[in-house]
Amino acid sequence: MKKREYDAIVVGSGPNGLAAAIRMQQKGLAVLLIEGADTVGGGMRTKELTLPGFLHDVCSAIHPLAVSSPFLKTLPLDKFGLEWMEPEVLAAHPFDNGTAAYLYRSIDDTAVELGRDEKAYRDLIQPIVRDWENLAVDFLGPMRIPKHPISMAKFGIKALRSANGLARSDFKTEKAKGLWAGMAAHSIQPLDKLTTSAVALVLLASGHHRSWPIPKMGSQSIANAMSAFFKSLGGEVQTGFYVRHINELPKAKAYLFDITPKQLMEIAGEEFSRLYKWQLSRFKYGMGVFKIDWALKEAIPFSAIKARLAGTVHLGNTLEEVTKSEKEIWEGKHPNHPYVLLAQQSIVDKSRAPEGSHTAWAYCHVPNGSRQDMTAIIEAQVERFAPGFRDIIIGTSTKNAMEMQDYNPNYIGGDINGGAMDITQLFNRPALRWSPYRTSSKGIYICSSSTPPGGGVHGMCGFHAAERVIKDLFR
Repeated sequence: MKKREYDAIVVGSGPNGLAAAIRMQQKGLAVLLIEGADTVGGGMRTKELTLPGFLHDVCSAIHPLAVSSPFLKTLPLDKFGLEWMEPEVLAAHPFDNGTAAYLYRSIDDTAVELGRDEKAYRDLIQPIVRDWENLAVDFLGPMRIPKHPISMAKFGIKALRSANGLARSDFKTEKAKGLWAGMAAHSIQPLDKLTTSAVALVLLASGHHRSWPIPKMGSQSIANAMSAFFKSLGGEVQTGFYVRHINELPKAKAYLFDITPKQLMEIAGEEFSRLYKWQLSRFKYGMGVFKIDWALKEAIPFSAIKARLAGTVHLGNTLEEVTKSEKEIWEGKHPNHPYVLLAQQSIVDKSRAPEGSHTAWAYCHVPNGSRQDMTAIIEAQVERFAPGFRDIIIGTSTKNAMEMQDYNPNYIGGDINGGAMDITQLFNRPALRWSPYRTSSKGIYICSSSTPPGGGVHGMCGFHAAERVIKDLFR
């Protein structure tokens, strides 16, 4: 372990740890970034999980917020090897009758295919897309007085509603309701919960604003580019050092942890006040995921033809079916027809598989801490919308919820969002404080997805934590 003194040390190199390290290094601070694994990335890693030559994203796969993030989009990551690729269809939501709803880059193309809901869709999404630059600064951050209060108030009226309630009041067609349900289910909670509309609104609007792109060669490319940029600024990276106690770290004025409250308590709990420890102990983790990757001898034969061109496919059929499966999981059950989030990166990125072959990536939600094998159930759900799918599988790799946690200790019980994103933890995560990034101990901060604005590859948790550190200690 290096013995020199640093201004700041960041523990954990997920998108938020990297973002925090970059931001502080940009301000001229001496920053050390520490990662327990042998490579940087956290949820942004790509490996040959099935067969040689097939590159699979271990966790994050599609990155709508990475290109729309107020911070990440300012970084010259293209100069450090990051290349984005855009699918012809951003997302598809197939139905049992062989049709599908589609998300395109164009609002017009998306809306017109929704028939009677064309106007309703435009009215809902167009204002957010038009005002994205102002809105993103506010909703991708902590609770505070909005910089653009009128725009944020209009957004908030829609975002605070339950996805079910909004769908039933605003949409008439099964196609629009299904498309909406697939987006809202990214919230990883029952669709009758308040604020589930927020996730759907952000995902749809970000697609129209800047697309749902795929990083060439896999999500590891994002981590590699961010790490290379950080080093170009003079930052230092140390991999292969798993921090178990804060006393193991070199001297620094600030310590930032890209980890969840559970690990933070284990590493530095003795430094915190009784109140803060009580708050962290009450932090709620959400549903887990069962993850599966396939090596395929050809592309997935979806019945809805344009779904074969989609980077992301939501498998859940109707609003009612998605609602039912997510509620069952929240109640501790394993549904027979779960909502499945599937990505087919090799449709647009030919580097992911040998010529003529393809990869596919998918997960379904499961109760937190589940060890149940959902392989057959997920494959049946894909087969339902793509008859013949099972016949093209030549390799498989799976991780149940607890194996996801073994891979990345931040995924408590398989929760990839850093904690439940319900209304009590949307902005006040991980504790109700003036600044959610400060702990009760001076110089110790948390910068993970357990802070606002939560999960996703956007780096804004790390950015805001770094800004807090700079204001607190280096002005």
